Amino acid sequence: MDEKAIVRSYRDLIVWQNSIKLAKDVYQLTQKFPKQEVYALSDQIRRAVVSVPSNIAEGQARKSPADFTRFLHIALGSLAEVDTQLILAQEFGYLVQEDVDSMDIQIQDLRKKLYALINSISFR
Repeated sequence: MDEKAIVRSYRDLIVWQNSIKLAKDVYQLTQKFPKQEVYALSDQIRRAVVSVPSNIAEGQARKSPADFTRFLHIALGSLAEVDTQLILAQEFGYLVQEDVDSMDIQIQDLRKKLYALINSISFR
């Protein structure tokens, strides 16, 4: 769906849909982490990745362009957290390069789309 199409719900937003997919993929990856990371890095990555679609949804539900933009920026911050934590997981030996590369493609694409959405809201 084109972001310029009529959006009735946050569920109509491509950025929200993509962030849900990213969250599912990250959850799947973190299942590979060692048991001692369940309440540490694994938990932190999961919280951050869940924050991305949650902030997109909350911002869109506020109906104010300024609020929506603010929450999209928060989603970008959470996305940066996920990116950093995945790199750390690789450095600790919990993920292989292929996993990180796959997630990086999704993260970079989502980041671009979030910035594009922010810019489209700013120029209305």
